[in-house]
Amino acid sequence: MSKTVCLALTGASGMPYGLRLLECLLGAGCRVQLLYSQAAQIVARQEMDFELPSRPADARAALISRYPTVDRENLQVFGREEWFAPVASGSNPPDAMIICPCSMGTLAAIAQGLSDNLIERAADVVLKEGRKLVLVPRETPFSAIHLENMLRLARAGAVILPPSPGFYQHPQSVQDIVDFVVARVLDQVGVSHSLMQRWGEAR
Repeated sequence: MSKTVCLALTGASGMPYGLRLLECLLGAGCRVQLLYSQAAQIVARQEMDFELPSRPADARAALISRYPTVDRENLQVFGREEWFAPVASGSNPPDAMIICPCSMGTLAAIAQGLSDNLIERAADVVLKEGRKLVLVPRETPFSAIHLENMLRLARAGAVILPPSPGFYQHPQSVQDIVDFVVARVLDQVGVSHSLMQRWGEAR
């Protein structure tokens, strides 16, 4: 059976990682439950000239238009206050959740167990149900508060995966750098890919 992955986009820089993840998850046949914050809409416009509409139905249509080759039936988009979404309950959790990019505000809220919106609630559900939660925090430098929140989440079972690309593959483009990070995220949730050559493999 294909995996169900909840992907949340928040207001940190790094939207190319998030949208590339969406493309790869759908391309791998995963069912994707997409959530996004208001700040993520601003970042998408700033970094990618992509208008992510406020209405979930319009956002879904825009994403399907952007990635026309993927199976549109595998993409669901939910609003920030859509409390009847499957991800809001431990009775129907996804197999994994990725927050990419993950803002420090979102990370802090999850670390404190807050559930003031659907992104925070979904993360809380995934943690309490023992599913994989991957956070991709895009901030630098980290303050002591940031690091303490990350440690707290790591101890609770989350994976903290900063978008730190390796250069041993001699990347030739920004896309190569993005794909390196996306590949590591996909590995964490058990989704196969061919985005990068693995260490020790013949070139």
